[in-house]
Amino acid sequence: MTEPDFAAISAHLAKPYAHMTVQGPHRASFPDRGNAAVICDLLLNQLFPGFFADREAAACVAPAGLRGLHTELEKQIRRSLRFTMHADGGQAKPDETAIDRDGRRLADAAVTGLTNVLDLLTADVEAAFENDPAAFDRGIIILSYPCIEALAIQRFAHLLYTLGVPLLPRMLTEVAHSRTGIDIHPGAKIGPSFFIDHGTGVVIGETCTIGAHCVLYQGVTLGAWNPTAKDSDGVLQRGAANKRHPDLEDHVTVYPGATILGGSTVIGHHSVIGGKVVLSHSVEPYSVVVVEEPKLSIRKRKNARS
Repeated sequence: MTEPDFAAISAHLAKPYAHMTVQGPHRASFPDRGNAAVICDLLLNQLFPGFFADREAAACVAPAGLRGLHTELEKQIRRSLRFTMHADGGQAKPDETAIDRDGRRLADAAVTGLTNVLDLLTADVEAAFENDPAAFDRGIIILSYPCIEALAIQRFAHLLYTLGVPLLPRMLTEVAHSRTGIDIHPGAKIGPSFFIDHGTGVVIGETCTIGAHCVLYQGVTLGAWNPTAKDSDGVLQRGAANKRHPDLEDHVTVYPGATILGGSTVIGHHSVIGGKVVLSHSVEPYSVVVVEEPKLSIRKRKNARS
C-alpha cells in the first residue's frame, strides 16, 4: 500500500484557513476553546467564591486571584484583536503597540465592571429563589442551577461585547452553552432578576432585549424570523445593527417549548406565553397566549385481553 503524501494532504487541509493565521512570533493568533474555558472558570471563582472550585472562599477572592483573571483576559483579548486585524484580508502585520495598549485598556474595563455583573447575578439568584419552590436556599441555586452559570458567563461576555472586544465574548457563551444547554448570545440585553428554570434548549438571540423580572422555561426560543434577515437583494444582514430577535418587556413568563420570532415582535409587560406557542407578532401588556388544548381521545385496542 502506497504511503500517504503527508505534505500534500497537510497543505490541502491548511489551505482554507491559511489567511486567518498569523505567522512569526504571534502564531497563537486567536483564543482557542481551552483558553475560553479557563477564563470562564476564573470568572466563576471570582463571582461565586468557593462554589465553583475546591478552594477556600478567601483564596478565591484574594487580589491574586483577580489579577490572574485580568492577566488571562488581557492575553486573550490581545489575541482576539490580533486575529480580527489579520483575518479576512486585514492587516498583514498588526500594530502590536496598539494591540498591547487596547488589550490592557479593555481588560481593565472588564475587571472593573465585575461589580455591576455581580449585582445583576445577585438579583438573578434571588429571582430563582422566589420563583422555584424546589429551592430551599440560595446556596443550592448557585451550586446546581445551570442558569446561574450561563447567566454569569453571558453577563460578563455582554460586558466584553459592549466594550467592543471581538471574538472572545461569543466563545465564552459557547462554553456556557456546552456546559448548561443554555444558548445566550453575548449581544442579548438582559435586565435584572432573570430566571431560566431547568434551562435545557433555551436559545436567546443577539438582538433580544429582555426586561426585568422575566422567567423562561426549558426549550424556549427567542429567535430570528428568517425573511427579515436578508435585504431586498437577498443578502444576509449580519450583526447587531440588524434587529432580528424579539423583545420581552418586564414581568413576562414564557413556558416550555414556546417560540417567539422576529425583530419587530414585542411581548408586552406582565404577559404569559404558554407552552408550545409560536409567535411572530407582538402582543399587548397583560396578554395570555396559549395553544388551545387538543381533544383527548381514549379508546380500547382491538383484541384487548380481559
